[in-house]
Amino acid sequence: MARKAVIIGAGGRDFHNFNVFFRNNPNYEIVAFLQTQIPGIAGRRYPPSLAGELYPNGIPVLHIDYLEKIAREYGVDEAVLSYSDLTYDELGRILSRILACGLSFRVLGPRETMLVSSKPVLAVTAVKTGAGKSSVSRELAKILMVRGYRVAIVRHPMAYGDLEKMAVEKFSSYEDLDKYSATVEEREEYEHYLGMGLSVYAGVDYGKILEVVEKESDMILWDGGNNDWPFYRPDYMIAVADAMRPRLEIKSFPGEVNIRLADAVIINKVDQAEQRAIDEIKKNVREVNPRARISLAESEVVVDKPGLLSGKKALVIEDSPTITHGGAPYAAGYVAAMKYGAEPVDPRPYATGFFKKIYQEYPHIGPVLPSTGYTAEQLKELEETIKNVPADVVVLGTPSDITRLIKIDKPVIKTRFSIKIVEGPPLKELVDEFLERAKNKLE
Repeated sequence: MARKAVIIGAGGRDFHNFNVFFRNNPNYEIVAFLQTQIPGIAGRRYPPSLAGELYPNGIPVLHIDYLEKIAREYGVDEAVLSYSDLTYDELGRILSRILACGLSFRVLGPRETMLVSSKPVLAVTAVKTGAGKSSVSRELAKILMVRGYRVAIVRHPMAYGDLEKMAVEKFSSYEDLDKYSATVEEREEYEHYLGMGLSVYAGVDYGKILEVVEKESDMILWDGGNNDWPFYRPDYMIAVADAMRPRLEIKSFPGEVNIRLADAVIINKVDQAEQRAIDEIKKNVREVNPRARISLAESEVVVDKPGLLSGKKALVIEDSPTITHGGAPYAAGYVAAMKYGAEPVDPRPYATGFFKKIYQEYPHIGPVLPSTGYTAEQLKELEETIKNVPADVVVLGTPSDITRLIKIDKPVIKTRFSIKIVEGPPLKELVDEFLERAKNKLE
């Protein structure tokens, strides 16, 4: 008799784990996907076209709040944890909740979930959302492009829309963002690559995505989401640690997994951190992975119109995942505002109902506004909140140009982080090691 299971996730790893392990597995019956972290994505179905022959009616996608009810009413045997960005405290709480339902607990590991590519795979991961994966990935992509390689950027999924339509997505232009109705959160991860002339591949079925990518590129740069490990088995793996948040490298799940798997660890934001924090991270990395090469990096904020900031009252908008489930109080926008002499205005007193709920759920957030925009209704509330805040200018810490999606009635300053290695192996040397290790695939 098939074991009944629920998959607990957040619209990404959960679907991938199903596709590669459960989809055609007669030993299991997946009763439901139970999702957390991302507002407004529950209440759907994983469609039959993706679910396979064993699920002619698809699979319901519900909120994690239904765990106890589903476990009781459907006789569930097992819960499969399939999402990331958890502290060990948070991991313990969800584990206790699962066990209190009488269920067994399971995590599918890298060996069971990583797909093998015929092309070289360079993977960038992190200890937590907001550590600085994107700036590292951008620089690696530039190095590989200069050397003449056709680089495919494969991004960790953000499956928030029509799952059937987004099974395999290729973004090569800003028009493609509109074509696939990309959310702000997706645009934050794709736009900087489009500006470099690169294509980004994402979606739901990463086996089918891999088939496309292998035909169109020389190599794959896996740009990880949250602190998840890669969906494709890397030939070389880099993990980014956060000097502003020491101990996450040994106290986050699966951030510590990434540190243990990594060939190289980049400790980012050392220019903003105390030396004792940097030394602590070095010590922790060496204890769990003595073979990893360690580099220190500065994360320099770059602003397009710094002259508009001095002496101004600024509303800072940061990328949502970094300051919500990523756990950071602020990011690039706030750093830029302070660096160039602006006075950040606390948006919390002016927030609409939806954003008030976000601040209640994530009380660690500082005087900044998350760029949450998974739905048209959320974008409308984002626009309304921006209008409500008595600021002279808006500082976009989010990498996405949200002026393409909403009207902002104030001057807009765009910011981003740029990475610079200041100690240890430079990125070009790490790329050399990757190419040497993957040379058989390149021949």
